[in-house]
Amino acid sequence: MTNEIFDVVIIGGGPAGLSAAVALGRARRTVAVIDSGEPRNAPAHGVHNFLTRDGTSPAELLRLGRAEAVSYGATIVDARAVGAEKTDDGFAVTLASGGVFAGRRLLVTTGLVDELPALPGLRERWGVDVLHCPYCHGWEVRDRTIAVLAVGPTAVHQAQLFRQWSADVTLLLNDQPEPTDEQLELLAARGIPVVRGAVESLVVEDDALTGLTLSDGRVHPAEALVVAPTFTARAGLLVDLGLELTQHPMGVGTFVAVDATGATSLPGVWAAGNVSNLTGQVITSAAEGLWAGAQINSSLIADDERVALEAYRAGS
Repeated sequence: MTNEIFDVVIIGGGPAGLSAAVALGRARRTVAVIDSGEPRNAPAHGVHNFLTRDGTSPAELLRLGRAEAVSYGATIVDARAVGAEKTDDGFAVTLASGGVFAGRRLLVTTGLVDELPALPGLRERWGVDVLHCPYCHGWEVRDRTIAVLAVGPTAVHQAQLFRQWSADVTLLLNDQPEPTDEQLELLAARGIPVVRGAVESLVVEDDALTGLTLSDGRVHPAEALVVAPTFTARAGLLVDLGLELTQHPMGVGTFVAVDATGATSLPGVWAAGNVSNLTGQVITSAAEGLWAGAQINSSLIADDERVALEAYRAGS
């Protein structure tokens, strides 16, 4: 437990949380970043579409981000936050160890969980050659044999997207509903075959995906498998505070709704990164963290102005 009341307590030390910590530190605010060390993109070999950081491993990016935040005075706490409550001074965040960190404002940047189909071998290849985002991984699997596993209504769209990176893309229906006639015609027009039948397992040789086994015994060759997970925001602490999660309009999962400043419906609580933007990439999350940090600082300035004015008037 610390007796210090930080200006801001940030739960989640990924790109969004660390970017906010840098912005707030540069604004001369006291900041504590509580992080459980479970980055969503840990299995990936590198971060992409992050200007000047393309190919940097997720672990290295976080190391650099932590060092930068600390250089501006941020306190990094390696712990799991298990509770949060409103107090007279702001918020108290309880750790699994029993420690408590207090802050005038609360920023949640805990990201999301990728809920994957229960297909043997799939989880182990996630982020390596089992993928979901063409902008994150399309270049790395360009011109390879790509299979798209249908698990919901976005499968046809995913197949059309990945066709930009390879001419060898197949849609595996996996016993999902048949595409419409219009969709089938468009798939055929772009040279995307449709394979019917359930997929039972992945075929992996020498630590590389080589194919998928179908229920009838066929093995469909594939060097990369595209899957659409269900995105679930890691927002248990916010739910405990009384916040309700929002269903994404595209049906891809649940998220924390925020306004244009990154503020949630709970006064004094902001959210940034994948917890509030399910489809944002790493650089998007970093930008949203910066924006939320600036808006939080503005709200603190408003408090400081009010306190100063009251003291001034009392002394006049």
